[in-house]
Amino acid sequence: MKAWFEALQPRERGFVLSAIAVVALAILYLGVWRPLGRAHTNMQTSVQTWGTALAELRPLQATLQNSSLTGAQSSGNESLVVIIDNSLRQRGLYSALQRSQPTAQNGIRVEFENAAFDDLILWLGDLATSHGLQLQSGSFSSNETENAGRVNATVTLER
Repeated sequence: MKAWFEALQPRERGFVLSAIAVVALAILYLGVWRPLGRAHTNMQTSVQTWGTALAELRPLQATLQNSSLTGAQSSGNESLVVIIDNSLRQRGLYSALQRSQPTAQNGIRVEFENAAFDDLILWLGDLATSHGLQLQSGSFSSNETENAGRVNATVTLER
């Protein structure tokens, strides 16, 4: 390759070097600069979208905090057994309830058999946000039936 290049006339060498420079610049632009520019533009768009979504959600945060505080305060007078019973019926978990019994520390222990795991987790979240009940302990075991996603569980909740 070197011998071929040296055999060229000086004018031809200039053309070849210019062509190499143009090809190198084209590769650099198309292979590096342009993809980086697109990625940067996409990232800017993503940041703007997230910023807009965050700005729309901020007013809802105060509303949600106020409603969860009000719910937690209003359920302070209700019996835990009543709260559990009503919330289980709302979530469709009442049929899986085996037993619920109050504990000594202003809490309640609830046992389930063949409960849908997803619904159980959503129910725990509902209790935390709307009634101020926190999960103190829990035991989950897979159900040995053919129903996937079903568990036997025992949870202890406290205010």
